[in-house]
Amino acid sequence: MADVHNPATRSKNMKAIRNHGTVIEKTLSEVLSDLGLDFLAQVKEMPGKPDFVLNSYRKIIFTHGCFWHHHNCYLFKIPATRTDFWLKKISQNTKRDMLVNQKLVNDGWNILIIWECAIKGRLKLSRYELSARIEEWVLASNSSAEIDTKGIHIKDID
Repeated sequence: MADVHNPATRSKNMKAIRNHGTVIEKTLSEVLSDLGLDFLAQVKEMPGKPDFVLNSYRKIIFTHGCFWHHHNCYLFKIPATRTDFWLKKISQNTKRDMLVNQKLVNDGWNILIIWECAIKGRLKLSRYELSARIEEWVLASNSSAEIDTKGIHIKDID
């Protein structure tokens, strides 16, 4: 299937996609505040520029778009045009994510990845479910994890 936009329009649309201040990040910021957690947002000095850092717990939270970071869910679809370009781009993103996560874990941080599908879309978690999973991980877990539409899962990064 051909792209419905000409290259200039497609380029303009892609440039408009934000990498911070997204609805997902705003929602998560509200949830963290409601939980009474102190956090720093968009910490550019750390590897991977974490979306949220909870210094007192040695925890880092990344919000990942399902397309850009290749999450195996209903929101991820391989583009029909320029497929090789997009698969290469997404593969580079996932490799970079692994290297960043490994560096952070080696530096003593625990990482939580919250996938886009957990916060928006037809299968998203309720605000209560999302809040409960985050609180559970922050207060009780000494490992890295992911939250998606099915809940929280321990993630081995070593």
